[in-house]
Parts: sequence; structure tokens; C-alpha cells
Amino acid sequence: MKTISIGLLGLGTVGSGVVQIIESHQDKLMHQVGCSISINKILVKDTTKERLVDIDKSMLTSNPEDILSNPEIDVVIEVMGGIEETRNYLIEALNNKKHIVTANKDLMALYGPELLELATENQCDLFYEASVAGGIPILRGLVDGLSSDRITKMMGIVNGTTNFILTKMSKEGRAYEDVLKEAQELGFAESDPTADVGGLDAARKMAILSTLGFSMNIGLHDVEVQGITEISEEDLRYSKKLGYTMKLIGVASRAGDRVEVSVQPALLPEAHPLASVNNEYNAVYVYGEAVGETMFYGPGAGSLPTATAVVSDMVTVIKNMRLGVNGRSAVSPQYPKQLKDATEIFAKFFIRLHVQDEVGVLARITNLFAEHGVGFDKILQLPLDEKESSEIVLVTHTASLAAFEQIKQKLHDYNMVREVKSTYRVEGENIK
Repeated sequence: MKTISIGLLGLGTVGSGVVQIIESHQDKLMHQVGCSISINKILVKDTTKERLVDIDKSMLTSNPEDILSNPEIDVVIEVMGGIEETRNYLIEALNNKKHIVTANKDLMALYGPELLELATENQCDLFYEASVAGGIPILRGLVDGLSSDRITKMMGIVNGTTNFILTKMSKEGRAYEDVLKEAQELGFAESDPTADVGGLDAARKMAILSTLGFSMNIGLHDVEVQGITEISEEDLRYSKKLGYTMKLIGVASRAGDRVEVSVQPALLPEAHPLASVNNEYNAVYVYGEAVGETMFYGPGAGSLPTATAVVSDMVTVIKNMRLGVNGRSAVSPQYPKQLKDATEIFAKFFIRLHVQDEVGVLARITNLFAEHGVGFDKILQLPLDEKESSEIVLVTHTASLAAFEQIKQKLHDYNMVREVKSTYRVEGENIK
């Protein structure tokens, strides 16, 4: 078989890793696909800039048409990021019958169904394993490894930046701003970390995961999102005292034909496997009706881990080329989208209150919860330095989100409640 020619869009951290793997693993790749693989052209903004890898300067171009319209190029690997311009590049490449491998979660969360449909029309492959959880093969695990099962829930840590920050805050007792600065210095956080710490990055990944796992078109706007910027040192301290670890958790759950997808800080029992996933690592817990519980764990970002997923997708494309089955991997969603409402979402809840320190306050709060059919699993009451104030920390039994929101609104209206300081879900209590 002829040498497979690759066009690479982008030569940053991940692009450099792709070049390094293709060049250093050539023997392994040839054994896998039965032919040699070469990088033909690489699109960059500045062809004179010093690069992280040694590269023949003649391979660099600032003109996208040198790749998109190049008849010699078989596969386009997109690791440049961006959304609208990149979408236009991939549309042109697909219309020119080029197979696509991308690591672009933002693009796939917004335009994945459109691009996959176009790929099928042009009998092209479009793979995007690296768009979720870096080097962890979670998408391939869902699509191939668990294809015969019915997925009921996916719960995971899918953003390394926020996990690094929460790990340091929890284990070292450091302030959010201090840890964020360290994460930026180490390259785990961008200079503008909003997408990470605000939960948007994780939400895009959960939209992709739930679309594949539930065979349902889930968009970014369907994901309830809350970031980590409001988490206090007190929240983390009380979590630990009650036997929990705080993580930014993405949850996609299905009951019957109705689903919920969310990203928010949540408390996990310290014995839960996800509670021990620290620093920049990612992990996704998957529940299947047949397989039971499985967990995918590994580095969620970085040059070589992410590049490994990209090159693995490239290998699959080339194998499909040899078999003549390109463009047949995309499967249209099987089910119409049906989202749960607040009465159908159930969890335990953590709530921290500042109240007047007087007789009967806890009893009135307990009665309010009881009126909505909600009991308590754990209760802490502690004095505060503020005059005539105390702090109450509660963990409820399982309750509907609708009931909890009604309770929270009434607490805001109680004169004896000076402030509802924080509320979080408790996840994973059924895992021993």
C-alpha cells in the first residue's frame, strides 16, 4: 500500500506530540497498518517561529489550502483549536474527501452532529477521541468496548485544571487564588482560566460523552453548569470532616428515556474511586446495565498523552482505508432528546447555613425539611465568632432537586437564617 500522507493543522503542544510519535514510532505504526506514514504539510501561523520539535521548514505552511486542497494528503489531523474558522477548514477537507482526526472538544460539542453527517455523506472518517479526557480512551470504550451494553450513568472528573486546584486546596489548605496562580505557572491553567474554572470545558466534554453514551443529541445548552470559583476553604474543611472529598464532577444519568447532564462541584465519599483521582488526572466512572461499574483513568491533558489518542485515531482511519470501510463509523442518535425536570433528579445534598444562635432554630429548620419529606443523614452545629451566630451544616437523605430548591428558597426567607453559605450535591454514595 502507498505511503499515507498526513496534513497537520497546528503545531503547538499537541501537534508537536503528534509529530514526535509518528516519527519515533514509525516501526510500530507500520506493523499496525501495513504501510509507512509521513507528514506532508503542517499549517502554522508563523513559519519562522522556533518549534518544540525538529521539523523540516519546507513542511511548514501558513496557507490552509496547501493541506485542504492538496490531492496528495489522505488524512487531516486538526490540533489547532478554535471553532468557526476550524469548522470551515474541516468542512472543506471533508468535501475534498479527506479523513479527519481532531482533538477539538469545543468544535465537536457545538458542531459534532453536522460534521459527522458530512463525513458520512463523503464516505470519510471523523474521529475525535482526544477531545475528551486526553489520553484516556473513553470514547472508544463507549462506542466499541461497551457497544452491546445500555449505559445508565457516566460520572467523572474531566478537567485537569480544576482537579489540580481542588486537590491542592483540599490537601494543603491553600486559597483558590494562590493555587490558580501555581496552576498557570505549571501550564495546567490558561492565562484566562474562565472556561476551566467556570465548568464550561467540562460541560463540553460531558455533552460529547452523553451524546455517545446515550445515543441522543445532547448539546452544550442542555448541560447545567457550575464552576469552582465560589468554593471556600470552609466548604472543603467541612467536607473532609464529614468524610467527603470535593471534586468538580460531570454527571450524565439516564432513567428510562429521560436524561440529566450536569457539571458542578460535588461531595464524594472518601472511599469512592473518584475521590482518589488527584492533581491534573482525569477519570470517568461508567455504569452499564450488563457490565456494572467500570472506570477509565489517566492523564487528562499534556502533549504526549493527548497526541497518543490522536495518533490512535489516525491508525483506525488508515485501517479503515485498507478495509474500504471509511465513513461508516458514525451512527445517528437512536433516541429523541428528553431531559429530566427537577422532580425527576434525585441526590443527597450538602447545605451550610449561618443562623441566629438561639433556642429552637435547628428545630424549625428540621421541621421545614420534614414538611417537604426530606430527612438528614448528617448534622453539624458549631458556634461562630460573630455575636449570637452559629453555623449549621447538613447532609440530607436522598431528595428531589425540586424539593431541595423549594426548601432553599424558604430558608432565604427565614429571619433566623442569616445566610445560606453554600449548597452542593453528594454523589457516589452507593459505591462502597
